[in-house]
Amino acid sequence: MQIARLANVREHWLVGPIEVVSLGPVNLKGRSFLTLKDFNSDEIKHLLWVAGDLKHRIKHEKQYLPLLQGKSIAMIFEKRSTRTRMSTETGFSLLGGHPCFLTSQDIHLGVNESSTDTARVLSGLSDIVLARVYSHTTLEELVKDASIPIINGLSDLYHPIQILADFLTLQEHYGSLSGLTVSWIGDGNNVLHSFMMTAAKLGVHLRVATPKGYDPDSSIIQEAQRLSKQHGTQFLLTSDPVEAARGSNVLVTDTWVSMGQEEEKKQRIKDFLGYQITMQTGSVAKPDWTFLHCLPRKQEEVDDQVFYSPRSLVFPEAENRKWTIMVN
Repeated sequence: MQIARLANVREHWLVGPIEVVSLGPVNLKGRSFLTLKDFNSDEIKHLLWVAGDLKHRIKHEKQYLPLLQGKSIAMIFEKRSTRTRMSTETGFSLLGGHPCFLTSQDIHLGVNESSTDTARVLSGLSDIVLARVYSHTTLEELVKDASIPIINGLSDLYHPIQILADFLTLQEHYGSLSGLTVSWIGDGNNVLHSFMMTAAKLGVHLRVATPKGYDPDSSIIQEAQRLSKQHGTQFLLTSDPVEAARGSNVLVTDTWVSMGQEEEKKQRIKDFLGYQITMQTGSVAKPDWTFLHCLPRKQEEVDDQVFYSPRSLVFPEAENRKWTIMVN
């Protein structure tokens, strides 16, 4: 948490460009960021506040903030990504740091060098590692042997940096997150898992519709139910997209066919029939409903009428990947 740790606070008011938040003790120094399951409400709110403050200062006030001068980040990409690479490289550079991009041709985790050795080598050459990997286990192995923080740029289980960007976008649009209802209509995947580990901590109700056989991980469902009860929010699981969308402020979906699932494409499109988000889906939502998608998007997931409408927040959402990655 290179930037967030510079703004550690202890029970005082933070007044930012988005909203006023009252936070308890927050200490993020030296911590890795594998899943938002490991962060409490105040810590997540702190991350969002710092991201919003950096955006305000750098984008709108044109301030130069070389807070990471002399620091470097190693970026391991087993999976390609426009937004994760660009947001990390531009964000880290804006703060005066040096990003180092490593593809699967540059670094073969666990193949020609063990994860243990890689973690130790990168700990001596950089100040932080962002890894976008196939298996969440790879991240856990890196954390075990690294002496520097590890950031999850995406794994098969979680995508926490995306969820920070999503909630910053909603916070900017609605002014506050508490009391919002978010409806996920799609696959029970890593992005949904991160929503499930975060929503209740921010006072957000979560309604989830997935086709039968595409449910979220059972252990994550149990944790989401526990968090919902703890924070007094609603959590619904259904296979009916209309039921999930009813009374919602935000409709969210994602790709139905993730990288590595290409051979399943035909079957998946068949199984997700009726899950495309359209204006008809939104007709049962609240009048002010908006739409999110982490991209890249396919038309079978959401039609053009919604995707390119004023209700769509997908492009501010994509930009906010840069401002939220800065706080990690």
